[in-house]
This record gives sequence, C-alpha cells and structure tokens, in this order.
Amino acid sequence: MSFHRLFLFFGFCIYAAGLLSQGEATISGYVKDQLTGETLIGANLYVKDEPSKGTASNLYGFYSLSLPKGTYTLICSYLGYGEKEFNVTLQESMQMDIQLVPGIEIEAVEVTAKEVDENVSSSEMGTVEISTEEIQKIPSLFGEVDVLKTLQLLPGVLSTGEGNAGFYVRGGGPDQNLVLLDEAVVYNTSHLFGFFSVFNADAIKKTTLIKGSMPANYGGRISSVLDIQMKDGNDKFFSLEGGLGSIASRLTVQAPIAKEKASFLLSARRTYAFDIGQFALKNTSFSGTTYYFYDLNGKVNYRISNKDRLFLSGYFGNDVLNFNTVERGFNFKMPYGNKTGTLRWNHIFNDKLFVNTSIIFNDYLFKFRASQDDFDLDLRTGVRDLNAKVDFDFFPNPRHKVKWGVNYTYHKFSPYIATANSGDQEFKSTLIPKYAHESAIYLNDEFIWTEDIELNAGIRFSIFNHMGPYDSPVDGRAYEKGDHVKTWFGFEPRLGFRYKLNLNSSIKGGVFLASQYAHLVSNSTSTLPTDLWVPSTEYVKPQRGIQYALGYFRNFRNNELEFSIETYYKSLFNQIDYRD
Repeated sequence: MSFHRLFLFFGFCIYAAGLLSQGEATISGYVKDQLTGETLIGANLYVKDEPSKGTASNLYGFYSLSLPKGTYTLICSYLGYGEKEFNVTLQESMQMDIQLVPGIEIEAVEVTAKEVDENVSSSEMGTVEISTEEIQKIPSLFGEVDVLKTLQLLPGVLSTGEGNAGFYVRGGGPDQNLVLLDEAVVYNTSHLFGFFSVFNADAIKKTTLIKGSMPANYGGRISSVLDIQMKDGNDKFFSLEGGLGSIASRLTVQAPIAKEKASFLLSARRTYAFDIGQFALKNTSFSGTTYYFYDLNGKVNYRISNKDRLFLSGYFGNDVLNFNTVERGFNFKMPYGNKTGTLRWNHIFNDKLFVNTSIIFNDYLFKFRASQDDFDLDLRTGVRDLNAKVDFDFFPNPRHKVKWGVNYTYHKFSPYIATANSGDQEFKSTLIPKYAHESAIYLNDEFIWTEDIELNAGIRFSIFNHMGPYDSPVDGRAYEKGDHVKTWFGFEPRLGFRYKLNLNSSIKGGVFLASQYAHLVSNSTSTLPTDLWVPSTEYVKPQRGIQYALGYFRNFRNNELEFSIETYYKSLFNQIDYRD
C-alpha cells in the first residue's frame, strides 16, 4: 500500500469516528494543581460507573471527553492528589478546568493516577512515567537528586559505566536515545564527566521514558525516548525552595506575574567544591586549577485567553575545567555545555481539537584550549539545531485519540575544528561544518476496537537532506553552500495492541521501525564530551532499527498485586562506520 493511500485510510477512519460521535456532547479543558496552577500531565478522567469511558490529559494538561448526552458522575485522579468526583449534565459541549488538591488529607484513602487495572487494560508497553516527588525518594549521590541515575534502576535500562550519565535501553547505544527537555533535544546529558546529569530535579514536572512501541510523534532515534517537561511556574503565590549539598547548591523561585494569568520559574544550581578547596591548592604546582558546573532553567507562561496559552522556556548549562601546572607552564581549559530555548503556543480550536506549535533552538558546544610555553591549541566541536513543529490532538470520541503533525529541523554539525600555533608557525584544520535539513510528517491513532482489543497504529515519514558545502570522498566533487548532496528517506510504521484475556490479564505486543540520521562517534562506550556527532551523508548511511515486543500482564488480589513479563527482539542495521 502506498504512503498516500495509508494517509487516506487513516483519514477515512477519523471521518468515520466523527460520524459515530453525532448525538454526543464533549467536556474539555485543563487539569491543574489547585494550589500552584501547574497543569497535570496524564491525569485520568472517567465515568464513575463505566471506567472504560474515559480519557487522560495530554502533555500540556489538556483533556477532552465525548459522551452521549445525559447526566454523569465523573472522577478525575492523579498520583499524589486527592480524587475529585463531580456531577455534570452534558446537553451541549462545555469547557471546564478541573483542579485537584495535592496530598492525601484523610487516612485509609489510596489515590492513584490511573485506573487500578491500568497495566492490564491499556495498550502501553515499556512506558514509565516518573514524577519529581518519586525521584526525590531515591538515595542520591552527594545529596544531588538525579533523573538519569533513577532511570538506570529500571528493567531494560543499563548504565554505560561507573560515573557516567549515559544509558543503554534494551541493547541500543547511548546515542540512540532521544532525550528531550521541553521538546528541545539535549545532545550531552552529563556533568562532571558523567557523575551527574544536566537535569535539575527542582525544575522538572514529569519524566517519561518510552522503551518500546515508540509513538509516531517521536523520531530521529531508534532505541528509546526520554521526554522531560519543566514546571510552568506557580501562578497563585510566590514560592521559594532550595538545598545545600556537599558539592553543590540550588535555588528555585516561582511566582505569578499576573495572578492566574501569567507566571515564571527560575531555577539555578552550581557546584562549589573546588572553590572551597582553593586554599589547599594555593602556593602549589596546581595553583589556579578549578572546576565547576552550573545549570539555569527558566520559564515564563502567559494565558492569553481560555483557548490560547504562550510558553517561553530555556536551559543553560556548562562544565568549566581549568587545569594549571605552574612549574611546567602548562594550562588547559575545557568548557562544554548545552543551551536550549523553546517558544510554544497552545491553541484550542474546539472541544475536540487541540494544537501545539513550537519553535525550538538547541546548541551543544565543546571547547578545548591548551598552552605551554609558545605553543597554543584551540579545538572545538558541537551541534546546533533550529526546529519548528506543529502537533494536533484530536479526540473524536472516547474510543479514539488521534494525533498528527509535521516537524522540520535545520542542523549544523561542527567537526573537530582545530587551530594551533607555535612561534611563527600556524596550523588550521581544513574540516568545515556539515549542514542538513530534516523533515517529518506523522499520524497516530489510539483506538478501542472492541472491549477486548485496543490498537495503537501510527505511521511516520521522514526526509533527511545533506547540503553543501561539502567535499565528496566518493567522487571528489566539491559542493557549494546550499547545493544538494544526498537525500535519505525513512518509512516508519508503528503498531501496538492489547488483547484482554479476562478482567485480570491481557497480552500486549508492538512493533516499530525507526530511522536515525545523527550519529555519535566515540572511541569508547562512554558519552564523554569529546565524542563527535556527525550527520548522515552519501558515505555515512542512516541507522535503521526495528523492535518487536510481546508481554503478558496479570493482576492479583483485586488489583493489589501486579505481574508482567515482557520479551523483545531488536534488530539494528546500517550501523555507522565513520571515515569521512
């Protein structure tokens, strides 16, 4: 079946779903924290007597639930929050923001974010959602709570080595994990050569790891997705929190700019262990040697109207190492870090259609500067992206949740660009940056076919254009700036299913095919900052990967105990052999 026919088929399904929804009314809005105004991701809303008729809020806290006209008792729940039960009469579509109270106020009440049989009834496999509160309960290194160290404790996730923040997921490499912070790609995730990650837990709202059955809205990597969302900022009152650790301190400020209309978040973290130890280095051969890292997260959000919200968020982080030997006259500096920026607009077209439009910037840069006597060396490498994307969420009825969108990224890959001089001699490398355009379009539909069968079907089509300037190692041709060098195409279908054997058990499975056009060239298994990111060219093929997964899920003792066993098979091909 051709690509456009598949889209026509999906379009027909959506149209048919719309026809079935006639005679229904829709309740929609945002689920929020009553105390801070923070939107809640993945909160559940369902009919009290019919839990199968329900929905969950999306990545931006928006929900939409269509039901036959009538009167219902609805329940909204979220992990760590009091359950809210309320009556609503649906004769026509309506908007309602739901506010939940954090904490459990009375004893002998257990509040869960999902239905008690969620692990059996949903079609999700290999998806783990972790809140900041859960991460903070894990024992920390030197008092620093770390998101990535927590994830390395999960089944199917392995560390890349002692003292390293990289991770393997089900046999994939560290560069095959798509890591996002407020939709911006993070190319280097470690501080202090891997002992800590760049993610400050105080600024994080939710962390989601997808180990299998990757939805079609994610692309560019072939192993897993780590999607991290930052807090929006308290729009009710001023909030200040922080902490003192043995090697670092942190401070987070949240406050409304205009109460319940606009707010901001500012969170900072910095190490000071070497600063305190400077007295021990003074008057030694290593006087002047220092090291520190810092993170700065910021976010501003503004509610333009009931249908429009605007967000601006950013992250800035660096490691700075300055090594000095007085006797030998040797000095080197090694600063490296990430910068990201995300401008996002949420718009509600109607009670069933939600759209998010984003413009995203991310920049990773590694620099190394060394000098001894009259010799100087300057080395740098990095990746810079400019990304624009539009994502639609459509909720035709409780049995369907459709998502589609487009994505475009402009890449600039800088190789090891080196300059050196010794006396009158000067050297400069001839390597030049590589440029590329990456585009994608996708469509995904989660639908309940019968009471026993739920499907999650998606398709993604990607294009990667390598552009000049470029000197071809294949035919020796010199491409000028803007010249087309090579185009790669990716056809990436995804399918997941759940078959319910009975009320307490189900079988789940999934398969997805993905393409990866950016590659990490490393001399070891670690993700050191000296590793080099390179694009696919006429010489370096894209990596392709396909993963199959199958699992059995069972609950015991009235859903108090959960049991599951999963098996998977992953095949990677076109592995990188970089010699360009």
